[in-house]
Amino acid sequence: MQVSLIDIGTSKGIRIPASILKMFNSLSAFDLRVEGKKIILETIQSPRKGWDEKFKNSSDELLIDDSLDAKDWDEL
Repeated sequence: MQVSLIDIGTSKGIRIPASILKMFNSLSAFDLRVEGKKIILETIQSPRKGWDEKFKNSSDELLIDDSLDAKDWDEL
């Protein structure tokens, strides 16, 4: 299937026909990569899949000590 580039604001894009999108269930995102002279789109069914498990045992510690006073920032 041949498609043409279209203007989307200051970017360019292509239209994916609805008949093709209907082949996939609940699309929410794509993974885009370039291989040689090919642009490859792979569907991502759940971009945040597994996050709940990974964060279940995580700590709520701050990355920066919140006891610093605003004047101390200049010394960092």
